[in-house]
Amino acid sequence: MKLLTALLLAFLVTACGDDGPPEPQATETTTPASEEMKTSSTDPVLEVYKSPTCGCCGAWVDHMKANGYEVVVHEQQNLQSIKEKAGILPGQGSCHTAFIGDYVIEGHVPASDVDRLLAERPDAKGLTVPGMPVGSPGMEMGDRVDAYDVLLFDENSTEVFSHYPGN
Repeated sequence: MKLLTALLLAFLVTACGDDGPPEPQATETTTPASEEMKTSSTDPVLEVYKSPTCGCCGAWVDHMKANGYEVVVHEQQNLQSIKEKAGILPGQGSCHTAFIGDYVIEGHVPASDVDRLLAERPDAKGLTVPGMPVGSPGMEMGDRVDAYDVLLFDENSTEVFSHYPGN
């Protein structure tokens, strides 16, 4: 079972890998589908940069849409320049990078944490979920949920914003 999990994770990381020069691709724009959504027309748009072949990134985008976010997706092969622009430090990265308002959202951050970030407006660069923890939004694998932290970060520090226990 551990070997199967390791192989699946290796496949996902490879599918989300950065290879080749940055090539902006088609942009997909979506708007909230119901009036029950949390965002309004005056709320900022979530700009997501992801690989065109990354399924877990697409699943995270679906999670954000389902939670009321207006999302614009920018697909490109190499995200390194985006991560550098965002100020993502080594060890903080994941497979996709997003921007909303003045904040960076790196990786599989739950929508509830983005809601809280936008409500509290802390003095920070943004939130990150380093790596690709199983059970985080977009990384669902059956009933398995690994423990992970959502980190609030800026140029000089990182602190736990939320903790999600595993099972």
